[in-house]
Amino acid sequence: MSNIKVVSDSTCDLSSDLLEKYDISIIPLMISLGDKTKKDGVEISPDEIYSWSDETGQTPKTAAPTIGDAIAFLEPFVKKGLDIIFFGISELMSATCNVIRLAAQNMGYDRIFVVDSKSLSTGIGLQVLRAAIMAKNGASVEDILKDNSEINSKVRASFVVNTLTFLHRGGRCSGVAALLANTLRLKPEIVVNDGKMVVGKKYRGNIKSVLLKYAQDRKEQYLNAESDRVFITHSGCAKEVVDEIKQYLEGLKIFKEVLVTRAGGVISSHCGPNTLGILYISK
Repeated sequence: MSNIKVVSDSTCDLSSDLLEKYDISIIPLMISLGDKTKKDGVEISPDEIYSWSDETGQTPKTAAPTIGDAIAFLEPFVKKGLDIIFFGISELMSATCNVIRLAAQNMGYDRIFVVDSKSLSTGIGLQVLRAAIMAKNGASVEDILKDNSEINSKVRASFVVNTLTFLHRGGRCSGVAALLANTLRLKPEIVVNDGKMVVGKKYRGNIKSVLLKYAQDRKEQYLNAESDRVFITHSGCAKEVVDEIKQYLEGLKIFKEVLVTRAGGVISSHCGPNTLGILYISK
């Protein structure tokens, strides 16, 4: 049995099935709806967030876990003397990685290794799964950290948003940009590049046709991808759209696994409904 415990935060958007299969534990980030603060994935769902946002015209504020919560989360693994590898959302987007470091210092435990994923959603999840599989197969902490240093910059995370309203409300883009995009009915592709979000292609049309075009436009890039797995992660898209994109990716016969996950509360708070991303590791 491995002496390594792989952990992450709730923005990694891995399904409960995957978390259980690979023995991965999750610390939730915090989501504030007005004066009420709740734990992502534990006390609130994305659909509840959308309802509140529609009613109030606001987007929830999101924040890193408290140091107290981080200590409580890590303590059971520390007591077992495990080597703990934590994969967190990009440090340019959140203080979560630093909270884990401070918790480790407070506990006086030097076997907690914090990895800045420089990504979000299943861009983190890809790194978490890879580490958990390596740990299960007997790799050392040093092996896992070395491997991550080699593939970290090769994670390809992008998504298309149906509206920029949520990104604007959350302070991730200007009001002018959001208004212009929504007026012109643009559906921008957001690409995570070195821990930051930048705008890629701009699509126009109904969300179904846009998402299918987005999936097809990346075909040449898929050919240069690691074949183990690809994620389709969405924030509440129609099942028929998700299924069609899954069938398209399976039909390419590039990936051994095409995994579908639903984005959690933090990611959904910032991107809004009908967002979909395709995420993988490049060779």
